[in-house]
Amino acid sequence: MEWLTQISQTPCINSMEAAQQRQSELTKPPGSLGDLECVAMRLAGLQGHCFPTLDKVHISIFAADHGVAAEGVSAFPQEVTAQMVHNFLNGGAAISVLAAELGAQLDIIDVGMVMPLEREHPRLISARVGAGTANSAQSAAMSGQQLEAALTVGKEAAERAAQQQAQLFIGGDMGIANTTTATALYCYLLNLPPQALTGAGTGLDEASIQHKVQVVRRILERHLSQSQTPLDALQRMGGFELAALTGAYLRAAQLGIPILVDGFICTAAALLACRLQPTVTDWLFLSHQSAEAGHSMAVEAMQQKPLLDLGLRLGEGSGAAIAVPLLRQACALHNRMATFSEAAVATQL
Repeated sequence: MEWLTQISQTPCINSMEAAQQRQSELTKPPGSLGDLECVAMRLAGLQGHCFPTLDKVHISIFAADHGVAAEGVSAFPQEVTAQMVHNFLNGGAAISVLAAELGAQLDIIDVGMVMPLEREHPRLISARVGAGTANSAQSAAMSGQQLEAALTVGKEAAERAAQQQAQLFIGGDMGIANTTTATALYCYLLNLPPQALTGAGTGLDEASIQHKVQVVRRILERHLSQSQTPLDALQRMGGFELAALTGAYLRAAQLGIPILVDGFICTAAALLACRLQPTVTDWLFLSHQSAEAGHSMAVEAMQQKPLLDLGLRLGEGSGAAIAVPLLRQACALHNRMATFSEAAVATQL
């Protein structure tokens, strides 16, 4: 597992400075395109080229089940995980539609659903670590071997993206009860109480949210004292797909692929990845501010500004996919706008 602590690639300062110089010469007042200018300059540094492009987008959706679903923390039954994966494969889910619109490569990866799909599908990658995690409110969610295997699933997803010459990596999640798992991990990573971070997830009412708070509290009481490292917490509190996402973010940064992070679940994995290797931060863009309670606190801890705030809380990588056109527009403006000299425009606007 030495690869986990391998340092990320270093962004190219020369390319970033060249992009910054180009921005100062484009036919607009300095800073008038706001954060889009920063996005273009960061992408230039990450891609090592003054003119960044995002034609090749790779999306990996990791699906797994959570034993803590037995505690009644979700508005949907656990079988919905497999049903939604079937929907992904048939093109009927939000991320399926968005990926098609973007012309993105979409991989669906079964990391550990309770029941595998009955029929093999050419677009489904089976990388099962187990038939769902154990109930983290009663025991450790996974073994050390399962944790290592799930992290490796994510590593391999990032390597597939690199083999396909992806210019942007998006991870997504599917797993009933995974907001409970992610909330417990946030409590550990941010040192905050469950009440501050627990939200509606799939649409819980207030009474159900309070029940969820109590379940998260039980998870922490059982595991917090035994979680000396982020990997300890991940193993004990669980989430095969969260572990896979963590591994994918670490490996994508090592391979020099910019990462666009989705909402509440994916940000938990990104925060874990940054705690394991702080240089991952350089490679992350936060796609949107999730409507899920507690996400803003995680965003603040990561010291990044989300690109969008649309009240999204679907997951699946959908918020990240929605933000891709914004990144592409930032690149188009940076690459194709005329400079003052090219347009014969006076430099004082």
